[in-house]
Amino acid sequence: MNGDDWPVGRVAILGLFVTALVTAQLTASKVLAIPLPADLPRLGGTILLPGAALAYALTFFASDCYGELYGRRDAQVMVNVGFVMNFVLLALVWSTILAPGRNPEFAAQFEGVLAPATNIVAGSLLAYLVSQNWDVIVFHRLRDATDGDFLWLRNIVSTATSQAIDTVIFVGIAFYLLPEYVGIGTPTPWSVVVTLMLGQYLLKLLIALVDTPFVYAVVGFVRSRADAAAKAAAAASAGDPDAPPEEF
Repeated sequence: MNGDDWPVGRVAILGLFVTALVTAQLTASKVLAIPLPADLPRLGGTILLPGAALAYALTFFASDCYGELYGRRDAQVMVNVGFVMNFVLLALVWSTILAPGRNPEFAAQFEGVLAPATNIVAGSLLAYLVSQNWDVIVFHRLRDATDGDFLWLRNIVSTATSQAIDTVIFVGIAFYLLPEYVGIGTPTPWSVVVTLMLGQYLLKLLIALVDTPFVYAVVGFVRSRADAAAKAAAAASAGDPDAPPEEF
């Protein structure tokens, strides 16, 4: 039983994926400094990471839930349509920025906050396209190899490897390669770039470990509701007057 008999589950996971993706794109340029209770090698007492790290990690959680419930093809469709929607987001943001504003001072502040830097956009789009498709491929290859067992294994392995790819591509391109060699964006010292990579991946790896029970919970909940909806529909079609109504 998959989740097709309960469309609310499909729409909710799609909604989470899109919401997290949009939030990640709009918050990627801010560098966060998260204090640690103790110094760590290379990181020191503070983790530096792009502001999009948490939101973007949720997209992998959503894609793993979606792929488990609806299959590899549907998961890849979601990921690739999401890639195209990034350009829709950019077009909408820039159309608003370029439209005349009643208050020029506020318009300038608005542009300063929301205008996506070219290096951030290029890095995030390439990282998204490669890492999200990698996540779907690894998740389903492990699913096939284990005959559908060990959901925890494919969730952790697919997310951990894809997040590593995403981190290296995004941080490397956005904060080092384009600023250093193409002159797009503000150059960042290599030592800071490495710290950004380590900090971002450390958080993403932690999320991959912590979110596994939630993947089980979401998948189990959607399947149970789909099963109940299928039974209700079957009873209704058989003319059972005592059949419970379908729930949203």
